[in-house]
Amino acid sequence: MASVTLRNISKRYGDSPEVMRDIQLDIADGEFVVFVGPSGCGKSTLLRMIAGLEDISGGDMYIGDERVNDIPPAKRGIAMVFQSYALYPHMSLYDNMAFGLKLAGKSKPEIDAAVQKAAKILHIDHLLDRKPKALSGGQRQRVAIGRAITREPKVFLFDEPLSNLDAALRVKMRLEFSRLHQDLKTTMIYVTHDQVEAMTLADKIVVLSAGRVEQVGSPQTLYHHPANRFVAGFIGSPKMNFIDGVVVSANAQQATIQIHGGGLQTVCVDGSSLTNGEVVTLGVRPEYLRRDDSQPTVHGRVSTVESLGDFSYLYAESDSASEPLVCRMPDGEHAANGSPAGFSIAPHHCHLFREDGLALPRTQPVTREAAPAH
Repeated sequence: MASVTLRNISKRYGDSPEVMRDIQLDIADGEFVVFVGPSGCGKSTLLRMIAGLEDISGGDMYIGDERVNDIPPAKRGIAMVFQSYALYPHMSLYDNMAFGLKLAGKSKPEIDAAVQKAAKILHIDHLLDRKPKALSGGQRQRVAIGRAITREPKVFLFDEPLSNLDAALRVKMRLEFSRLHQDLKTTMIYVTHDQVEAMTLADKIVVLSAGRVEQVGSPQTLYHHPANRFVAGFIGSPKMNFIDGVVVSANAQQATIQIHGGGLQTVCVDGSSLTNGEVVTLGVRPEYLRRDDSQPTVHGRVSTVESLGDFSYLYAESDSASEPLVCRMPDGEHAANGSPAGFSIAPHHCHLFREDGLALPRTQPVTREAAPAH
């Protein structure tokens, strides 16, 4: 096991502008860290730089105490699992998992012990004589992971390992990854575009956008205290609602916002740096946007309702927002398409973002209460 440290890491191709820049990151020994972000944000490139499959254009990278910028991949003490299983179709599962150890010159007893141990951890020890074509997608992915485990690496790297699986199997394999990390207690770095995977698996999430790190923190920190509007909109499903407004008054404890096309909304943030008339964006998660037709601060009109069994999502068009508002409602509530809908928000469930997208610090702790009744 080992820590991974990145200092001022950058990446460019030829004379082109940097595609990764000023990456500062500390991954502790034994931590499960997930890189997440939209397509093209640089998460796989960063993973490949850690693996040694991409050259580092600037900065320093350490695995443990060793600077690895110029060390080849095979000597970095890492094992990588790709999106494609990359199994040899003519080999049995045993031989697929043993192949790397044979190339490394390990003895037969060493190879057999390593393969059997990995197979038991992954619950595929009864399948070792089969060929890959006889396995399901989830079983093939376990073999690819088992091949990595046999190397006993300092760091595991996973590049979107679940993206080829169906939805039900993805859920099952997420649980397998959590159990695997608990069993091995090895540093793991996992790349995904799926923020649900990131939230459920990670000790720490690294949110990337356009080659830069937007925020690093625990899933709960990123969900409740996003550093900027990008993180607030990316973490959470459905994403946070963004409502346009201007500052009416503000102090170190709260700000009062005139919502565009709506009423006044108090927000529990440190507004000491705000000025009256400043354009801002109010943010609220769907579970905290409350249906309120008696004293609404936000007005809209129902466009559709999605029923998901024990709850529903109501979507409403509003002059206060550029995208439809999303409100989580308990099962049994109904709203006709086209009908007017009013909403209110508790001040301590609001976020506030300046025009440059940066979030203002919240002045009340996140409550553990259930989502409000509607």
